[in-house]
Amino acid sequence: MSAELAVAAVQSVPLPGGIAANIDEHIRLLEDADDHGARLAVFPELSLTGYDLSLLSDEANWLTSPSAQLAQLQAACEDMGIIAVVGAAVREPDGTPRLASVLVRPGAAPLIAGKVHLHGAEAELFEPADQPTLVDVDGWSLALAVCFDVAQPSHAAEAAAAGADLYAASAVYVVGEERRLDLHFGARAMDSRFFALLANAGGESALGRSCGLSGVWGPDGHRISRASGTGTEVVSALLFRSALEHQRRSA
Repeated sequence: MSAELAVAAVQSVPLPGGIAANIDEHIRLLEDADDHGARLAVFPELSLTGYDLSLLSDEANWLTSPSAQLAQLQAACEDMGIIAVVGAAVREPDGTPRLASVLVRPGAAPLIAGKVHLHGAEAELFEPADQPTLVDVDGWSLALAVCFDVAQPSHAAEAAAAGADLYAASAVYVVGEERRLDLHFGARAMDSRFFALLANAGGESALGRSCGLSGVWGPDGHRISRASGTGTEVVSALLFRSALEHQRRSA
């Protein structure tokens, strides 16, 4: 079990052209995160295409064989020894459509973590996951969330009950949602006594203009790091297990 975990919230602006066009950009940003010393790098919701559900009428914008479609990304993770969480529309082997975070890590096949709480038109395209997905990263329990999951306190509470140390969300928050964003992540971190990380989409999306503010919150609910703008930016932080233990003892 590691006493520290270096993480990066990757606030990215998707390129036109779908999955194939965005793989190289993801690898470039992973290299930036690696230069920051990150062991874990988290990208925004639907980072491989951008949040525009109309794009999903083209089957090429779905992950249907993640191991093959993400082979270059997997190789980059292997070379750097880094773990990436990317956002995509995924069809599971049985055809079930998920709006998902996809965890790509050295030595293992991609892990699909579906969004539990779908929002708006998403419900017409995707099936919700049953519960939060947790995975071990160097002895830290990582819980994955996707955007509207964070708005539901029960999602974070369920992750905390399962032993989460870090609650990592891929999302799209837009201008006008700054206060909502900060309340969501500060409250989830403080109530559950874990670290919380937000990778917000940068630039423009079908939902509007990004408000930025990607970053990390400590288990006391206070921010540790934040993006300085609304475009592409890698925001790094070093998490200490001792801070978790202190807050949990004082709860």
